[in-house]
Amino acid sequence: MSSYKLPRLAKTPNVKNKQVLLVASGDLRLSANQDCWAAQNEMEKALGKAVASLGYRIVRAHPYNPKEKHGFISSQKQGMSIFARIDPKAPLIVAEAVWQYTHHVLPGLLTHRGPICTVANWSGTWPGLVGMLNLNGSLTKAGKKYSTLWAEDFNHPAFREKLKTWLKTGSVQHKISHVKPLSRIRVPGPERKLGETLAAQLKTEKAIMGIFDEGCMGMYNAIIPDELLHPTGVYKERLSQSALYYETTQVSDAEAKAVRRWYDAKGIKFVTGPDPRKHLTNQQILLQCKMYIAAMRIADDFGCATIGIQYQQGLKDLLPASDLVEGTLNNKDRPPVRSRDGKRILYPGEPLPHFNEVDECAGLDGLMIYRVHKAMGQPVENTLHDVRWGDWDATGTIKDYVWVLEISGAVPPAHLIGGWRGASSERQPGMFFRLGGGTLKGVSKPGEIVWSRVFVEDGRLKLDIGRGAVVKLPKAETERRWKLTTPQWPVMHAVTYGVSRDQFMAKHKANHIQVAYARNAADADKALLARAAMAAAMGMEVSVCGKRKNGAAW
Repeated sequence: MSSYKLPRLAKTPNVKNKQVLLVASGDLRLSANQDCWAAQNEMEKALGKAVASLGYRIVRAHPYNPKEKHGFISSQKQGMSIFARIDPKAPLIVAEAVWQYTHHVLPGLLTHRGPICTVANWSGTWPGLVGMLNLNGSLTKAGKKYSTLWAEDFNHPAFREKLKTWLKTGSVQHKISHVKPLSRIRVPGPERKLGETLAAQLKTEKAIMGIFDEGCMGMYNAIIPDELLHPTGVYKERLSQSALYYETTQVSDAEAKAVRRWYDAKGIKFVTGPDPRKHLTNQQILLQCKMYIAAMRIADDFGCATIGIQYQQGLKDLLPASDLVEGTLNNKDRPPVRSRDGKRILYPGEPLPHFNEVDECAGLDGLMIYRVHKAMGQPVENTLHDVRWGDWDATGTIKDYVWVLEISGAVPPAHLIGGWRGASSERQPGMFFRLGGGTLKGVSKPGEIVWSRVFVEDGRLKLDIGRGAVVKLPKAETERRWKLTTPQWPVMHAVTYGVSRDQFMAKHKANHIQVAYARNAADADKALLARAAMAAAMGMEVSVCGKRKNGAAW
């Protein structure tokens, strides 16, 4: 009988009674982890006190690294190593005060057998809420059970009570009474017919989604499996950011300068300076103009109806950020781009819908919005935003709870007060982008919106959709919110009809939210119903969230 040398398995010591393990997923970029560590450390101390007050003790599953000057898990490799050596049955908290790369911890969480709770502080300083929602959406897609908690103050009785429930039972629930399945809503004939016809057209006359490298920043929830996407009539063209870089280098200075002149004529303000390490420079803008032309030409080459650039990794070491490019692509009124032979204008008179951070769920949703709104004669420009944060209006001008929705520049100028003339472009923070590049910054105009999110759960595509409005806040309040988040980025002050802060957080399964304007409240209601009907005809499970503007139920 043969014998073999068996590998030595990692030891996983059991945690003691009333001990809770804590892990913190971070960024891949050292600069981001170092800059954000102080906020994470402060959050963990407050959370530790809350847990201790209930008779339990937090034990960090990985130490602070004095050489790197942070205590985050900063790679998938490191995450796997840590999870291989912790008690797989222990109660586990994933604490997030910052943006995090989900794939750093996802492999360990998927095999962890103990109860899991994701926790975020309610702060806009670093996007911890965005990171937690991304992780939640990824766990949801993977079919992994978890609980989730959030709070401005971990001493608040409501938070303590829910935390106590999780510590005792391993599970905590939130109310989602604002959610109603589409099957319980009457969709009028014209909107139903339009949605179903557009779905049928898409299945017959299939569309191509251009993917410039899949899987940005570990966002597992942002990848739609092919077998779920194909029945909708949409297919991926997997492209490489190296091709985008090469094509950018082939664009002439003359062509790029023509785009810059178009920008200047439209009135966008470029906030430039002399030092490329600190300031936005004309050379960075010129490269962004070249990238815009390159993206249009590659999309035309492959017949793409929508494209997504990965944005955060790869290209950041070769080119300035793609934000100005993305916002321009999403706008109907944009610089004309000719084919390489100069004989054709590409995508004349229409946007080329772009989904930031190659979030395919946003890409599918954005394509649906474009087709529904175009058929209805409504504004076609749409974008995703980060669910960055929210707060009450400190001036008391707006009585509703006002969300801060931000994304780094993919917002079309058609969404901004003043359009192109109301927009500015500022250098991306060096913490994320060494080579700079300008954003497309502004304040979103007041108006009626439809918000939505396509996501994967239970092995199928789903759509949450609701109504809301963009409100105008006093300048001082806007500045306060920008200073507490990222002032270089565009901002949307949004209210969600019939959906409270905690209801939204309990149900939303992504770091991103898709938004589109309609001309008035009645048209927005119709656009919502038509898109819901289209999604259902495409095979999605649709839930309508909240109420109409007047508070009436759907």
